[in-house]
Amino acid sequence: QVQLVESGGGSVQAGGSLRLSCAASTYTACLGWFRQPPGKEREGVATIGSSGKTVYADSVKGRFTTSKDNVKNTLYLQMNSLKPEDTAVYYCAADFVCNGRWPYWGQGTQVTVSS
Repeated sequence: QVQLVESGGGSVQAGGSLRLSCAASTYTACLGWFRQPPGKEREGVATIGSSGKTVYADSVKGRFTTSKDNVKNTLYLQMNSLKPEDTAVYYCAADFVCNGRWPYWGQGTQVTVSS
């Protein structure tokens, strides 16, 4: 099992930047960021595999960058050029076997982007 703790959320104006962190209690091969906008379903944002390969949702490509520090067992999400539609609760998730089931989740951190 793994415990995940997100941090770094907050309020920012459109065009601004935020950096989210997700501290994991142990190493996991695959990590991902997901978000749930108000009144909407949770959606994938970005994932990173054991090789460092990243996959991004079309809506964030070119604006968001995910990375991980395997020594610190920490996942990051650098969010630039934020838009009001990026407002959501952001969650990190972990998957030891990288089969897309994401069984482990953090508690979430709120990101609010004002216009």
